[in-house]
Amino acid sequence: MTGWQGVRRLVPEVLGVLVRRYGRFDACEDAVQEALVAAAAQWPVDGWPENPRAWLVTVASRRLADQVRSDVARRRREEADALRTPPAGGDVEAGDDTLTLLFLCCHPALTPSSQIALTLRAVGGLSTAEIARAFLVPEATMAQRISRAKHRIRGTGFELPPPAEQAARLGVVLQVVYLIFNEGYTATSGTRLVRAELTAEAIRLARDLHRLVPGDGEVAGLLALLLLTDARRPARTAPDGSLVPLSEQDRTRWDAEAIAEGVALVTAALPKGPVGPYQLQAAIAAVHDEAPTAEATDWPQILALYTVLERVAPNPAVTLNRAVALAEVRGPAAGLALLDALSADERISASHHLVSVRAHLLELAGELEAARAGYREAARRTTSEPERRHLLTRAARLR
Repeated sequence: MTGWQGVRRLVPEVLGVLVRRYGRFDACEDAVQEALVAAAAQWPVDGWPENPRAWLVTVASRRLADQVRSDVARRRREEADALRTPPAGGDVEAGDDTLTLLFLCCHPALTPSSQIALTLRAVGGLSTAEIARAFLVPEATMAQRISRAKHRIRGTGFELPPPAEQAARLGVVLQVVYLIFNEGYTATSGTRLVRAELTAEAIRLARDLHRLVPGDGEVAGLLALLLLTDARRPARTAPDGSLVPLSEQDRTRWDAEAIAEGVALVTAALPKGPVGPYQLQAAIAAVHDEAPTAEATDWPQILALYTVLERVAPNPAVTLNRAVALAEVRGPAAGLALLDALSADERISASHHLVSVRAHLLELAGELEAARAGYREAARRTTSEPERRHLLTRAARLR
């Protein structure tokens, strides 16, 4: 399994060589995917090649040549280029290609869902079927989405955008990686709570970004946030797959190495410049992870960090989390008052998260009947089966 994960890391390198040489991102990406399929069929039988990267580049180039031969109108112009086998070592830096592909897949002409799907396909090396399974859509639907995305950026050159546009687009790149992680860490629908293949891919992409732009505080903050959050994953589900809330998790099962790495990253990033939302979220995660028990959590510090985060990046999800911290510091009534104000925000008013947090604070306030009704209503609204079971269990406990 480790070997094939290594092959996936070669995808941006191979794709970068082809696109720089031949252009036509869509055709090159298809050729790389066909080369991966060929590798999966041949390598287990014939043995792994001495240079997997060169093998993939060569086979993908031949696939491009076959495609060019079928295109009569452009046969003479493109066949000669496509038949040239690129040198095994390539002529570009692999790291630069990864960054370029991330920016290309996050082109502003694409919708957020298309950005995520194309990033997983072109940079992550996931097949269309794997991406479709991850987001619980038919493979044909995902294939159409990816095809439309590639068509929209077909004429875009394979190069980093100008500095001003690059700086503006970096935020979108970080957001896409963060969204991929969130979908893996808490699946929005289906029978599984966690999709480890997505969380692992997001962390890998965040590491690539941090290696390529090590001086960016928000890139370091994002990587720290993902590591600190994912460190709790081993204790987040019970043997039957049900959700275990943070306050009830066995903290001895948390990944101590990931926590240490995440804390070091955010500690180094915070003093260096303007503090962004990923750094602040990482700092909050670090406070949680460094507490030996739930009761030892430094809630006043978490409340202060959420207050700053709400000023830096205001959104209802941040306010919702601040309400929880406020309840821990000043009592459930204070948290409920903040939720009452938040209920008018249409971006979150219909979400099961708002209802479940309200139920939790009502439970803390001793209003058990209202809390039980809230948990049941939140269970009705969620599309995640593990979350639904957890909420119904919380309601049943209050009888």
